[in-house]
Amino acid sequence: MNTVIIKYNAGNICSVDYALKRLGIDALITDDKEKILSADKVIFPGVGEAETTMNFLREAGMVQLIKDLKQPVLGICLGMQLMCSYSEEGEADCLGIFDVPVKRFVPNKQEEKVPHMGWNTLMDVKSKLFDGLTNDEFVYFVHSFYVPKCDFTIATTDYIHPFSAAIHKDNFYATQFHPEKSGTVGSRILENFLNI
Repeated sequence: MNTVIIKYNAGNICSVDYALKRLGIDALITDDKEKILSADKVIFPGVGEAETTMNFLREAGMVQLIKDLKQPVLGICLGMQLMCSYSEEGEADCLGIFDVPVKRFVPNKQEEKVPHMGWNTLMDVKSKLFDGLTNDEFVYFVHSFYVPKCDFTIATTDYIHPFSAAIHKDNFYATQFHPEKSGTVGSRILENFLNI
């Protein structure tokens, strides 16, 4: 299987690559447009800031490329947020694959710390991405912005309020949590994506 990780100024590319290697997948990390277009599966990771990253993608000519992909694509963390229409982080216009905005967490109480960091549970799971898993599986999060629950939501998590832990539309899948840092549950989710 020809799996590509999109190379750009993201912070978690190596950890995603290691997670795939543990599954026996030798992914190609590249920004070569032809190689991305010809891949069987594409992973769009991300750790960073929305406005800066969108500016980078525009300058690199990758915005339309990502939007036009027809094979299964998995966005992770910032990758998921960039697939949305707009982010409150830097008031950035994003890729617009999912017509939903990305919002900033606003704590209601002192004990609600931002960023939301650490292990939390998945609820209301419904997708091939979660085959073999049940509600209340633990996955690892690090984020200060979130995608609200919407028509695209395929899993939720509750922190300050319920939000989209994963979303899906057509060939685009995305997780707010980091499957590459989520132990056996995360490995199963990556494996499920590769089997789609």
